[in-house]
Amino acid sequence: MKSNQELQTDVQNAIKWEPLLSAAEIGVTAQDGVVSLDGVVDSYAKKMEAENAAKKVIGVKAIVEKIEVKFPSSWTKSNEEIAKEVLAALKSNWSVPKDLVTVKVEDGWVTLEGELPWNYQKEAAKSAVNYLTGVKGVMNNIKIKSDTHDEIEKEDVEEAIGRSWSVDDSDINVSVSGTTVTLSGTVDSWYQKEEAGRIAWKTPGIWSVKNELAVDYEYAFS
Repeated sequence: MKSNQELQTDVQNAIKWEPLLSAAEIGVTAQDGVVSLDGVVDSYAKKMEAENAAKKVIGVKAIVEKIEVKFPSSWTKSNEEIAKEVLAALKSNWSVPKDLVTVKVEDGWVTLEGELPWNYQKEAAKSAVNYLTGVKGVMNNIKIKSDTHDEIEKEDVEEAIGRSWSVDDSDINVSVSGTTVTLSGTVDSWYQKEEAGRIAWKTPGIWSVKNELAVDYEYAFS
């Protein structure tokens, strides 16, 4: 088990290793596997990169993210300008079905809404916005409404997760209720938790995934 100091140092080094974050001022504290990130960055992309880098560090069980996005005055854009750029970015992304996502911008914060048939399309919509100048944050409120009416089979989800070399499925429990898949149990890294959820989201007919997997680094050595 890592000490708080060791985990703090590992997260700091992981963040520094990201080229996009080389000049970013991000503070890190760690307490019993809970990592807090704070500081000020000049783009939403950097905020996301810092969070993603921390998630991949072994020993991180949870993240408290308090990073603030502040732009130089020359980068400031009106909500109307941001909205136009968001719509153009969504239109140019082949993974996002046209005219199914609505956009709201308020004080630099972008809210995405609508219904899409697949979760990868929802994630693609958010990714298209992450790197736009002037965006302070993204609320992805898009709902998944599958146009496939296949009945979800618990065994199919279990087998799909089991095929992944990067996920130890020995203590992952899958349950199915209608169009919702719930994952419970324990994995030894945040990466495995997110990867299991990503795989579950590929299930035909799925509308929702409840990822209740607990992250316990010590579990890997028990």
